Amino acid sequence: MNYPLLAGIGDLLSRKTAELLDQADELKEFRKEFFIKDESLCYLDGNSLGRLPLATIEKVSDFLENEWGTELVDGWSHWIDEAQPAGDLLGRATLGAASGQVLVCDTTSVNFYQLCVAAINSRPGRKTVIIDSANFPTDRFVLQGIAEQLNLKLITLDTDGTGGPGSVPIASENELVTAELLAPYLSTDVALVTLQAVNYRSGARANLKAITDLVRSFGGLVVWDASHAGGSVELNFDANGVDLAVGCTYKYGNSGPGSPAWLYVRKELQSSLKVPIQGWFAQEDQFAMGPVFDKNLGIRGFQIASPSIVGIRAVQASYEMIERAGISRIAKKAAIGTELMIALFDAWLVPLGFTLLTPRDHRLRGGHITIGHPEAKRIAAALRQFAQVVPDYRMPNSIRLAISPLPTSFVEVFEGFERIRDSVARKDYEKIQDSGNRVT
Repeated sequence: MNYPLLAGIGDLLSRKTAELLDQADELKEFRKEFFIKDESLCYLDGNSLGRLPLATIEKVSDFLENEWGTELVDGWSHWIDEAQPAGDLLGRATLGAASGQVLVCDTTSVNFYQLCVAAINSRPGRKTVIIDSANFPTDRFVLQGIAEQLNLKLITLDTDGTGGPGSVPIASENELVTAELLAPYLSTDVALVTLQAVNYRSGARANLKAITDLVRSFGGLVVWDASHAGGSVELNFDANGVDLAVGCTYKYGNSGPGSPAWLYVRKELQSSLKVPIQGWFAQEDQFAMGPVFDKNLGIRGFQIASPSIVGIRAVQASYEMIERAGISRIAKKAAIGTELMIALFDAWLVPLGFTLLTPRDHRLRGGHITIGHPEAKRIAAALRQFAQVVPDYRMPNSIRLAISPLPTSFVEVFEGFERIRDSVARKDYEKIQDSGNRVT
């Protein structure tokens, strides 16, 4: 097998090689900035929930005591607009977005609903919307509801065989929708296409510019969900001409469970798009408390209500770290780390009956890989219970494994795969019974 990112670095099946990669790693010092209670644990699930930055503990504690506890309601004089500078920070650090185009607010689901309806309503007379069957469930379910409410035709590009409303089969690899596969379903009746920047399950990475340009040529808009991409790959929203996007902050963003999400609206669209939930934070003269909604024409026009200031402090702590590290260096380490995973997979896991469900080309994948096995669910559980490896399981037969570039070392990746090999060879998974836990 060919591993171009690892060419010339030595025996890929040797721990020494992983140690040398760590020694050369420009980001290695960032691991010390995270709370890591157990150094023996191989945490390969940062694509689902990132580790806790030490700066978050300090920043949130300081907020509780010296802001909320001390200032009380007077704190709102400087808290009121914090969704915007936090958005600017996140946009600079991970999205390649100039200021005034990103808000840190609400949840990914709420932001997705807001931007999808705004996009559809901005294209009156158009009655078709497009998604894919391998998209994240919330996105599919929300768009299904919107289509029912607005009497729209929903096309589901069936990339994984699960179907969905208006499903049409397409011959995609690794659940990836390309511009070429999408093109036959576009017309001047399409108002909206929504896809993932990095597929949540397979890790396949879409070509943002090619698809955005193609949909725009038909007069439609694309809403990108970058939840599994932000903080692991370079997105370059402004350079790629992205119009609309949403994402979370608790995966590669390391901002904590349930931390505020973000939305991106290209500056040229902000004055014309109208969101369905018209909250008082979007009002031009917010504290006039007037009788009629008068939308702010900038990015604040997309905010609904009071921001979570505690949550924003966690976002600030983590994205300040990401900005210091540099998204180009982060993306480079993610690419090398996933290449190392694939090399170890080929040598150690293929003989045990595993299949690779992620693109081999690093330009077509994000910060995690996905492997398949008929016993994937029990294997994932056994790795946690018997091998001190934390992956996650996804239906129907997938295990996701990630390198979160700031806290994860190459040795951690190497040891994790070594333990996966040994655990499966021992058939630890045969000891697993269904615990009834619905979280996978």
